[in-house]
Amino acid sequence: MKTPEKIVVVGGVAGGMSAAARARRLSESAHIVVLERDKYVSFANCGMPYHIGGEIQERSALLVQTPASLAENLNLDVRVGNEVVSIDPAAKTVTVSDGDTTYTESYDKLVLATGASPLKPSLPGIDSAPVHTLRNLDDMDAIKAVVDAGHGRAVVIGGGYIGVEMAESLRYRGWDVALLEAADQVLGPLDQEMAEQVQHELRRNGIDLHLSTTAEGFTPDSVLTSEGILPADLIVLAIGVAPDSRVASLAGLETTARGAIVVDSHQLTSDPDIYAVGDSTQVIDTVTGAATVVPLAGPANRQGRIAADHMFGRDARYSSSQGTAIVKVFDLTAGGTGANEKQLRAAGIEYRKVYTHPNGHASYYPGTAAMHLKLLFSPEGTVLGGQVVGYDGVDKRIDVLAVAVRAELTVWDLAELELAYAPPYGSAKDPINMAGFQGSNLLDGTIEFWYPEDWGSLPEDAIVLDVRTLEENQTCALPQSVNIPLQQLRDRVGELDSSRPVYVYCRSGFRSYLGYRVLKGLGFDRVATLSGGTMTMEHAVPWLAAAFAAPAPVVTYAEDDRGCALQVLDEVPFA
Repeated sequence: MKTPEKIVVVGGVAGGMSAAARARRLSESAHIVVLERDKYVSFANCGMPYHIGGEIQERSALLVQTPASLAENLNLDVRVGNEVVSIDPAAKTVTVSDGDTTYTESYDKLVLATGASPLKPSLPGIDSAPVHTLRNLDDMDAIKAVVDAGHGRAVVIGGGYIGVEMAESLRYRGWDVALLEAADQVLGPLDQEMAEQVQHELRRNGIDLHLSTTAEGFTPDSVLTSEGILPADLIVLAIGVAPDSRVASLAGLETTARGAIVVDSHQLTSDPDIYAVGDSTQVIDTVTGAATVVPLAGPANRQGRIAADHMFGRDARYSSSQGTAIVKVFDLTAGGTGANEKQLRAAGIEYRKVYTHPNGHASYYPGTAAMHLKLLFSPEGTVLGGQVVGYDGVDKRIDVLAVAVRAELTVWDLAELELAYAPPYGSAKDPINMAGFQGSNLLDGTIEFWYPEDWGSLPEDAIVLDVRTLEENQTCALPQSVNIPLQQLRDRVGELDSSRPVYVYCRSGFRSYLGYRVLKGLGFDRVATLSGGTMTMEHAVPWLAAAFAAPAPVVTYAEDDRGCALQVLDEVPFA
């Protein structure tokens, strides 16, 4: 392979700048040109909501590099305000507009890092309403100027990561915030029972959450929704992004029906001298093997490095994306990696699952709180995905699960991992270990689970056994359940008919597991324990989720660790 003498990079953020910087580290002689249509390069776009919210006070903190610093440190020819309007692959040139003139730039190798553009639907009144998107620093400045002018009413449309972050940031600034989401949950990469906990946190912090609600139009001071009219002094559109692949498509490069640029494992497009990286490209899902788009900064940066490596003769490859992501929602943290349950079902992939609710760090050390961990794995034990929601230590566990998915670790591997432990940071049996224990117990037959979604289809002769204390049972209990506290179970087992199936539950799943083992040891053949206990149940069953979000007198787990949202169940039919 001939070493390129001139490299042109289109796009100066994330993947583009990663490609340019890596190319310079591999070649001191190459002429490297970076063309960026906006005014800034190498800025921290993920930090923009936090600057609007005031958590990042200095705007300059978001400017990681400037054209001057990149020229000085890396000898890069960085040109802002220069937009590539067309590509001529045969001549190996790009046509560039700097706002005043148009010129042609040649290349040996071309890297397209054009990113993705926020979706903006064609709805009535959208051009006359105070509608904003958030893609660059100019967008951020425009939103912040409105927010700085005084308190008002904001409507955020879209409950993905950016939408949730913007709702939080605006609420921090004292605005009244309504959050609209067309789906029946926020944060689509999470399964619904995990997202429900995020929804509760949003509501707890004053966000007016509207699920299964669409924007139908706009006026200068309101949003017209499928539910009615919402007043609005500020509207933020965060309904997703689309690959910005127009110049690639016009140049004849292969793109998908949804506009993503098709690349191989080296990030090469259908042209042997043109690479594409970042949010505009198609990737392969690590777990399902399906072609998809994953607009995340981490993959974009790695792809830029791989493209640079390959053009200098290195066999660098990008294998797949697993969608690892995390978000702060007021005091709560939620994250996921790999496939969720919805994706596995859609792909027809067989799987198993467990829920656990361990503390973020040692229970005897101050400040701990229960986390909610969901682990998905194959019938052979290979980790397929995981989600964690909680107040303490979520990031650490998501990162471990991300490695597990990438390395194709099994639940037995998770059980054996030696993870850092000291009381302020974890437990001797880390939450990851605990999930591995449960997964391996399930696969080797040590335990059999039942799940919240089984609630409406239990056998008619089922015994639903509550092994919590009498006090807990009297406060809140599943309808028609039998209460025998775990400590009394051995002495009172004669009260149960061993010929009937027994479905055991407790608050978190630990006591019910012990009860399960007692019953199995005493000759009960048909026994199952509720995975995750009522802490999962109250988020997973639709009418339970509604009850969980209801106003007083319902008490949620955040205020009462017994999970007493279940107290309303007496008013709900058994099925």
